[in-house]
Amino acid sequence: MIAFLIDADNFSSPAWIDEAFQTLERTEGSISIRRAYGSAENLKGLADTLRIWAVRPFVNLPLPKNTTDMSLAVDAMELACMAPRPKLIVIGSGDLDFVPLVVRLRERGIKVVCVTERSKMAQDAVPAYDQVIYVGGDQVDRPKAVEPKPVGTAPVRAAAKKAATKSPVVKTASPKPAAAKKVVAKKVPAKKTTGAASDAVTVPRILAAVPNLKAGQWQPLGDVAKVLHDERLLAKSATSTKLFKKFPHHFELMPAGKPNQVRFILPPQ
Repeated sequence: MIAFLIDADNFSSPAWIDEAFQTLERTEGSISIRRAYGSAENLKGLADTLRIWAVRPFVNLPLPKNTTDMSLAVDAMELACMAPRPKLIVIGSGDLDFVPLVVRLRERGIKVVCVTERSKMAQDAVPAYDQVIYVGGDQVDRPKAVEPKPVGTAPVRAAAKKAATKSPVVKTASPKPAAAKKVVAKKVPAKKTTGAASDAVTVPRILAAVPNLKAGQWQPLGDVAKVLHDERLLAKSATSTKLFKKFPHHFELMPAGKPNQVRFILPPQ
């Protein structure tokens, strides 16, 4: 059983109603319950069309607001509670106020279709209906089910692949081994001496090397120095003057400025 309930205050064109009946009977089948709700003035303008399609008019009380919508909603719920109840209820109106009614009818297992002109259809009401039929262009809208996006590894892999292709490859330089610090041995400056031999030179060794000095007589400094060099008591780079000045109590040099003579100072008897 199919019921077609028309809001004549909203769906008020005879041509629209005529097209709506033709479309519904062609697509859904015979319509058993046919009702139109509205003010006396609007229903009077639809009198011929309602008579042709055998639609029962329901004139509302002359109240300022929503009397047509309330009357249609009350009758729709009454039809939903009767036995047998309609398998399909068609509402001829694009008014948003009918959404709560549509929800209740669908909860009771009744298919609900809207028929209206496109310019009068409230877009927020479209998802509530099982189907919306627009007259004036013979267009049909069905609410599009939102397909859930598949949850799996494919999107993750695709995103990872995309990120891998876009992400620049950062080359990290391998750390260079720390250069070994060169251990530089400190050079210890050699001590400047008159010679290794001169450090160990003693008065007895000098006298033993140059016996002529024992007499206490003046001797040529150059001759004495040559003997000391030969006996390795005086280094090559050392001077005999510095050597004898180490022993001021045992040897005497002359002249004082540039000595060229040396003698051994005899101990007192």
